[in-house]
Amino acid sequence: MTVTAAGPPDVPHSALADTVLERLTTAFGAAADPAQAAVMRAYMKDVAPFLGIPAPERRALTRAVLAGTPRPDETDCTAVALRSWRLPEREYHYFAVDFLRRHAGRLSSGFLPVARRLVTTVPWWDTVDLLAVHVVGALVAADPRLTAAMDAWSADDDLWVVRTALLHQLRYKERTDVDRLFGYSLRQSAHPDFFVRKAIGWALREYARTDPDAVRGFVACEGHRFAPLTVREALKNIGDMRDTAGRRDPSGDTGG
Repeated sequence: MTVTAAGPPDVPHSALADTVLERLTTAFGAAADPAQAAVMRAYMKDVAPFLGIPAPERRALTRAVLAGTPRPDETDCTAVALRSWRLPEREYHYFAVDFLRRHAGRLSSGFLPVARRLVTTVPWWDTVDLLAVHVVGALVAADPRLTAAMDAWSADDDLWVVRTALLHQLRYKERTDVDRLFGYSLRQSAHPDFFVRKAIGWALREYARTDPDAVRGFVACEGHRFAPLTVREALKNIGDMRDTAGRRDPSGDTGG
């Protein structure tokens, strides 16, 4: 993988990516439904055009596209993701996110610039949240040295990079770096954007499932610094810690 002076990676050559992209564009293109595409595009606030493929059908097509292909290495993952992202329709981006989630364990810390490009290109919660939790979060868990990058991301000018830093520990539970969780939250407590304020509340809310007293105490001391939305989200599950195995994937949570 080549990284330019500005940071983002070039698209590497990958024979596997050649095969996957040929199959992918053929299968997804044949399944396009223009009427459904218009509905989906409107629902997602016109962030990108859609093919109009519902999620269950898209997942079935994905399985067919990948049937018989070998396990990818990091170069393959990079090529598949970046080439998919070059295609305008959102379903190709969803395919890339699902591919990376499936193979996150095969990625090294060197993949982080790729993740950042994906987070900041055609950004919206439907892709950013899954990349934050399942890709960036996995990278940092595997290489704690990347916490320095998360510290920088938490202060970034790009709201989606900030949101990624806030959410990357969402599934860490007892492994959560609480000082960073609370520190990032305080750093962005006055952020003007809804998606950052909501992400702070979501991150605190999820950690409250592991340590409700810590979150309750933090909000008691610092809640005046946050928007009411953030406080409501942070305290939403405290006192109601029922089993959550059936909760929806972050991509269906409309931004936490």
